[in-house]
Amino acid sequence: MERPKARILVVEDDPALLRGLVDVLVYNGYEVKGIEDGGQGLKAGLHEAFDLLLLDVMLPSLDGFSICKEIRKKKPVQGIIMITAKGAEDDIVTGFNAGADDYISKPFSLREVMVRIEAVLRRTGKNPGDVEFTFHDIFFDGKNLVAQANSKSIELTRKEMDIITYLHFHRDRIVSKKELLTEVWHYADADIETRTVDIHMLKLRKKIAQLIGDAPFINTIRGEGYRLEPEK
Repeated sequence: MERPKARILVVEDDPALLRGLVDVLVYNGYEVKGIEDGGQGLKAGLHEAFDLLLLDVMLPSLDGFSICKEIRKKKPVQGIIMITAKGAEDDIVTGFNAGADDYISKPFSLREVMVRIEAVLRRTGKNPGDVEFTFHDIFFDGKNLVAQANSKSIELTRKEMDIITYLHFHRDRIVSKKELLTEVWHYADADIETRTVDIHMLKLRKKIAQLIGDAPFINTIRGEGYRLEPEK
């Protein structure tokens, strides 16, 4: 008998949705534990070994954002996906700020669930941004997840560092959104509809602006993708 691909914790208070997710994941070969309560979900996430956590935002006793923050403190490389309401962009941003790797908006399709789960599982433990380099007089420290310039310092998330590192490695050309989804997010199907790249780019630009003001850094090439502003 084949061993399960990975062990997944699903924390979702809607019994029907929880049962459906557990059934789908088990059918696809995963070992799954389902919990309806946020506090119990945090306890399981901290004290048991899971390859991935699937967390709803609204939960009894403890919300998904709080769970995500606590798990991220103790388990920095833990794969985490938030389940958000359709169109709730504030929840998506809050989830990323809490340390989530990705999000799934309700209502979601089976294809979308599997694409996002498989992508996070593929990249768990892989940190392409674990490097150090200086660009536009900004020192990027991938080991400590900080960027420094002009006697100022900002903290970056692992995903933000991965994005900057990938763009820096390919700074001589335009990098498409699809390429970022494939190479940084590791989506097997990069045609899936998602705003995760746009949201991360917005956050990154705001953080970089804290260091160098309004000077151009990440350029958006309409219809093509992104490219770092060339150094003079």
